[in-house]
Amino acid sequence: MKLHVGDPAPLFEGKDQNGNTVKLSDLRGKKVVLYFYPKDDTSGCTAQACDLRDNKEALQKAGYEIIGVSTDDEKSHQKFINKHNLNFTLLADTDKQIVEQYDVWKEKSMYGRKYMGTVRTTFLIDEKGIITDIISKVDTKQHASQILK
Repeated sequence: MKLHVGDPAPLFEGKDQNGNTVKLSDLRGKKVVLYFYPKDDTSGCTAQACDLRDNKEALQKAGYEIIGVSTDDEKSHQKFINKHNLNFTLLADTDKQIVEQYDVWKEKSMYGRKYMGTVRTTFLIDEKGIITDIISKVDTKQHASQILK
């Protein structure tokens, strides 16, 4: 199901890097940066996460809670967080439920090889749970400024 600005954000429940359950419904009343990325500790994903880390204060001032989602497991997320001093939640979507709900699990191609993977996409969700923006052309080094524009 393709999501659009103005749609209610699909509700989800997932485990964070520490095994704690995170529910989108628990974040009602807060604005959420829900960003989907392909893989922990790869160059683009690291640049994106570090840009969000470095600009977390500005994002918080704008009222945003940051949640990253990939299909990596909790242990991988813990290593990624520790290595780069990340200061926000990462969800381990190992069963691909959240990436499929948000329609970001797609066929990709690299070096002529086709495979399924997460398409880097960010959803901005308002306090009422409505999608206010979808960023599909993510600038990994300047992502916070794309969100705060």
